[in-house]
Amino acid sequence: MFRPRDEYAEPFRIKMVEMIKMTDRPTRERLIREAGYNVFFLPSEAVYIDLLTDSGTSAMSDYQWAGMMQGDEAYAGSRNYFNLKETVKDIMGYEYVVPTHQGRGAEHVLMNTLVKPGDRVLGNMHFDTTEGHILLRGAEPVNCLAEAGYRVSEESDFKGNFDLDKLEAEIKKCPGKVPFILITVTCNNNGGQPVSMANIRAVREIADRYGIRVFFDAARFAENCYFIKQLEPGYESKTIEEIAREMFSYGDGCTMSAKKDALVNIGGFLAFRREEDFRKAVQWQIPFEGFITYGGLAGRDLEAMARGLREVLNLDYLEDRIGQVRYLGDLLVKAGIPIVRPVGGHGVYVDAREFFPHIPRDQFPAQTLVVELYIEGGIRGVELGGCAFGRKDPVTGEDIWPELELLRLAIPRRVYTDRHMNLVARALARVKERASSVRGLKLTYQAPVLRHFTARFERV
Repeated sequence: MFRPRDEYAEPFRIKMVEMIKMTDRPTRERLIREAGYNVFFLPSEAVYIDLLTDSGTSAMSDYQWAGMMQGDEAYAGSRNYFNLKETVKDIMGYEYVVPTHQGRGAEHVLMNTLVKPGDRVLGNMHFDTTEGHILLRGAEPVNCLAEAGYRVSEESDFKGNFDLDKLEAEIKKCPGKVPFILITVTCNNNGGQPVSMANIRAVREIADRYGIRVFFDAARFAENCYFIKQLEPGYESKTIEEIAREMFSYGDGCTMSAKKDALVNIGGFLAFRREEDFRKAVQWQIPFEGFITYGGLAGRDLEAMARGLREVLNLDYLEDRIGQVRYLGDLLVKAGIPIVRPVGGHGVYVDAREFFPHIPRDQFPAQTLVVELYIEGGIRGVELGGCAFGRKDPVTGEDIWPELELLRLAIPRRVYTDRHMNLVARALARVKERASSVRGLKLTYQAPVLRHFTARFERV
């Protein structure tokens, strides 16, 4: 099981630092108002602790930086591409690799390759860009998460698992309309919750019965493998690499935002088991991302990605990384702040509906909490609730609200210390003290898809 954090130290030494500075409260109040109460529009220098995302925010290692000096910037045939290709094949077992500029580039290529208007893409719980790409193809994203995954305070393992009965019922509902099943590991929307190997295996068995492909959203694959090692019987003595090989053996390919578990600041890829899928995907990659052997990236980026994919399998690294997330979660629980439990792999998620019970859904309690945390402590989180996942019913025009209303505090890898986590916890505790006096927000602008990135609000 998980080792107490005070029994070990970080498995790295810090060789370079970036100075950060706290602004005063009146300045933060002005800045967030000018930003339309949307933290995406804040300048980064006005943020003290940035937990907006764990994507592209990792501190790279000396090994990765050394690889950056070995970039082969050839337009075609870069040696760094072939190193990446061999790395992906070795870890994931997929021979055909399509690099892209980041994960959403991989999603864009995959959806255009395999998804048609009227299709239904089934997943445990689709994240925002995934859902957006499916909708842009005229298809429907369908979540098949097991019921436990929606119960915020329930302490149970593998809350990223599929409801297998629901999955099969959805396949039967629209035969021939499911191009693939997407397994997101770990499941981002509900707290970075892991998916068990048994559940992944069962999804594969159902897919095989109906002749449907299975793909992974592998952005946080190593973190998922760590949870399998810690929590699933039969895997405690296996290495992370062995667990990863088995997990990916149940898929036909994956999308990967390398900005998470490849520990880089830019990059992603698609990987396939079948050459026919690869050839179709390349037809979309080349016009949108670039030639097969660079995919919108410099050779140095490809090399850093290949090296990061190997580094992330290190058990000491994973123990420290996930241990820090759990450390913040424990601090918030002690402060009486309602969070998704158990704590997941890459961030701590606060239940905004319980935090602000007086703020209705149409006044965006999670976005309100994002704003208040920034005002209180200069800390930037992100809303995963009614703004990010809510939408209008195309037939009735009624609001469709997601099951969960969460503030996500996504922790960058190898960037912050536990003292930073202490400050985050204290700031949230201060917001909690004045929670009953906080007013909600109303939308003044929204885009039709992925509205939370550019939405603007004002106080109710």
